[in-house]
Amino acid sequence: MSELLRDAPKNWGKWGDDDEVGALNYLTPAEVLRGVAHVRSGTVFTLQRLINDPKGDPCWPGRTPAERTMIVDESTWDGDDAPAFPGGLHYADDKINAFLQGSTQYDALGHVWYDGTIWNGHDARTTVGGLDIASVEPIAERGVVGRGVLLDIARFRGKEHLDNGETFTHEDLEACAKAQGHTIEPHDVLLIRTNFLKLFFDRGEEFYQDFVEPGLTYSPELVRWFADREIPNLVTDTMANEVTYEPATGIALPLHCALMRNLGVTLTEICDLEKLAASCAEDGQYTFLYAAAPLKVHRAAGSPVNPLAIK
Repeated sequence: MSELLRDAPKNWGKWGDDDEVGALNYLTPAEVLRGVAHVRSGTVFTLQRLINDPKGDPCWPGRTPAERTMIVDESTWDGDDAPAFPGGLHYADDKINAFLQGSTQYDALGHVWYDGTIWNGHDARTTVGGLDIASVEPIAERGVVGRGVLLDIARFRGKEHLDNGETFTHEDLEACAKAQGHTIEPHDVLLIRTNFLKLFFDRGEEFYQDFVEPGLTYSPELVRWFADREIPNLVTDTMANEVTYEPATGIALPLHCALMRNLGVTLTEICDLEKLAASCAEDGQYTFLYAAAPLKVHRAAGSPVNPLAIK
């Protein structure tokens, strides 16, 4: 990784030595209003995948789906030791045991690193026991609002879904936008649809055999494109925002390091873009107001989120 990204651009120090939200600083109040200007019908799309989906919850290999447990329900009152409230109130209560990054989620900028250094040049030892710096909490406190653009790569390529290990570049993103009738502008939140997770629901556990997701593939030109466009947030419907292993080098997830660790681009994963994509294809409007706020979890490396796209 060190050799691959030796000359990669960095935004360290650009917003001060203590910055913890990186390229989200590009989303100023003016950018919020630019996003609002793309609201035309008031139609709202929620982009979170269902937690505890009866058909299964896709999550990164090594993580397990969330487990929801019912603690209190009507059967609680079948016993003599049931709680009693004046007036006869009964209630339901449940809890969840989950990886914070086991569903639709935001990564903290301190989530990945190499050479012992996380975002903005801080020591990776600050992650021990929890992220002291660049956790998801500052992102959650700030919120993410701006102009979103859907880049429907699957439909652009005439496919129901991309295939294992299928790659695309920033040039493909530009060509996709042109075909959709718009451009990618500075400070846009990029939402990329591959529909790859359809295979999870089609194949079940076989989905994880020879696991290699499709996605953006590393090049110095792509990283420079993200830096020059000042992209604040990359949102995808895959588990890791990029091809799992670089075809040329075999390196795992170099864009997590080049974009998030070095440029401060926030990554959002496992989104459900299907209803939004169908709407965009129908009315030709691929730009909208994007809004999201992950849960505020102290020192966490990531957090669940239910983003909104408002057309």
